[in-house]
Amino acid sequence: MKLPALGFYGRLLVWFVVANIVTLVVSVFVTERFARNAYRGEPDWSELAGSASRAYLGGGVAALDDWHQRHIRDGIDATLYEGPHNLLRRTPPPFARRILERLPGDDSIVLRPRPGTVVAGEAVTGGDGVQRHLIAFRGPRPPFPRIEHLLLVQIVLSALVIGALGWWLARSIARPVAAIGEATRRMTAGDLAARVGAPWSMRDDELGRLSADFDRMAARIEALIAHERGVLQDVSHELRSPLARLHLLLDLARRTTGDAAAPHFERAEAEITRLDRIIGEALALSRMEADLPGMAMERIELLPLLQARIAAFRVEADSRRIGITLSATGAPVLEGSHGLFERAIDNLLSNAIKFSDDGGRIEVTIGDDGGQVEIAIRDHGPGVPEADLPNLFRPFFRGTNASRAEGHGLGLAIVERIVRAHRGQLWAANAEGAGLCVTVRVPALSTAGLE
Repeated sequence: MKLPALGFYGRLLVWFVVANIVTLVVSVFVTERFARNAYRGEPDWSELAGSASRAYLGGGVAALDDWHQRHIRDGIDATLYEGPHNLLRRTPPPFARRILERLPGDDSIVLRPRPGTVVAGEAVTGGDGVQRHLIAFRGPRPPFPRIEHLLLVQIVLSALVIGALGWWLARSIARPVAAIGEATRRMTAGDLAARVGAPWSMRDDELGRLSADFDRMAARIEALIAHERGVLQDVSHELRSPLARLHLLLDLARRTTGDAAAPHFERAEAEITRLDRIIGEALALSRMEADLPGMAMERIELLPLLQARIAAFRVEADSRRIGITLSATGAPVLEGSHGLFERAIDNLLSNAIKFSDDGGRIEVTIGDDGGQVEIAIRDHGPGVPEADLPNLFRPFFRGTNASRAEGHGLGLAIVERIVRAHRGQLWAANAEGAGLCVTVRVPALSTAGLE
């Protein structure tokens, strides 16, 4: 029985009511049957005589004997007489003769010779026009059940019905709880792939939603830990090379005296600065994973933001004769963190300038399309090999074009996390002709406010 649109507590209440109703119906039915059998009233002797006559006329003595046997089981010993003769060819008891003598004057006689015993006689005329007589005897009936016995029957039946329904309900609750507990124990033991899974997470109640929430939480934890492990491996790999070079430079400086050691120290200082940048960006990425879910939300007007960031990069672009153009459709607004979104735009512009050829150009477009803000930043550099595009936003991934510009492969990874925190999408594709186009798509303020 499926109960739609009911919560867990509502289902408990409904099943409690159903259990009580079923218990009441079953106990009333059974005790009513007991009472009907124990307290059945006086038989309809006239109807009984008619049925005996029809049985005899329809099938003779054999049919009358079957009729007699059926009523014996009900505690009534009855047969038909034609005159003084028992049609079943049995010797009539003494009381039968006395009743037969009185019946010509009376069509119906009921005698109670002693308490609980009934002797009845009934005249009946069959379809053949012959008058016959039913003589019936019913002995003392079994004693009436006491009220305590009926209550005991009701209590036993109630316990059985409630126990069966309660067992079913408890099992339906205990099984998903046990599945959640088992998945929790597996995660505690280090199995990050543990899930509650179907069918429990498919249930349309609180336990089903709890199972689904647990699976989503477990998947998120597994992804975060896998990410952290990947970042740790990447950071370790990135730090190994400058540390090795730094160790070599210091060893060379130690062996060199006078002014000849100064170049080694300068190169060592450059490696230390490089190490500091790598560590700073890795820490920023890690902090972003922890802080983004709780970031402060504010209104961001994107057109002034883009104009300000393009102006900030104008000196760097002009030094390489790179032109930056901005085209906008409307004045889109979104809700989010102004500082974080500004950093994302800075990283995209910086990346575009790095990989642009001297004298090239960068095109920035922004528009509002169906409640979604779309920002596209395109350079006219060499683009990215198609095989590198799926990994472009992975931390520390630099691809085959890494030699064209300095960096550590963290800028686009930071942009990807900022965009995801704003419930947006980010993708990159090689532009037609030449260059790379990175597109950011996030909900506009009116859409974001509804989610």
